[in-house]
Amino acid sequence: MRKISRKGFNRENLRWFLSGFVEGEGSFNVSLRKKSDYKVGWQVVLSFNVSQKEIDVLSLLKKELNCGIIKTRKSDGLHSFDVTNSDDIVKKIIPFFSKYCLFSKNKQKNFKIFCQITNLVSKGKHREKSGLEKIMILREKLNEGKGRKRKYSLKDVISVKKSSETIRQVTP
Repeated sequence: MRKISRKGFNRENLRWFLSGFVEGEGSFNVSLRKKSDYKVGWQVVLSFNVSQKEIDVLSLLKKELNCGIIKTRKSDGLHSFDVTNSDDIVKKIIPFFSKYCLFSKNKQKNFKIFCQITNLVSKGKHREKSGLEKIMILREKLNEGKGRKRKYSLKDVISVKKSSETIRQVTP
């Protein structure tokens, strides 16, 4: 076997490598938790995660981003690097992927939606019904496709009210 030299592989190259790795293996998510003590009854949880069978690249990612945790699932040994701290997402995750951009249209779209939701959460809009509704509508467009599972959907969270204006919009 031939050894590959890492001479010339600087920190900038590492960051682009990590961005490319996340392109294929990472995910930007927004989940919900029912909370009876919250004004709107729901907690919005922002998360960024990457899962792998090998821990090496996840450790590099954790070190470079200087945040998050690595967990290992006991059932199959799968490792997961997770960031759920809102401050870390705002100050570390979003700036990193804004500079070391993702290339695929789908990942770009998901990142953009994630940034919009993060912005609403940062402004405290998730604590208001109208803000939570905006977040839920955006969340419905996040990570679309087969395999996406959501414990709570838009209709679970937002009660649909039939106002006279809504009825007028629906009636031809």
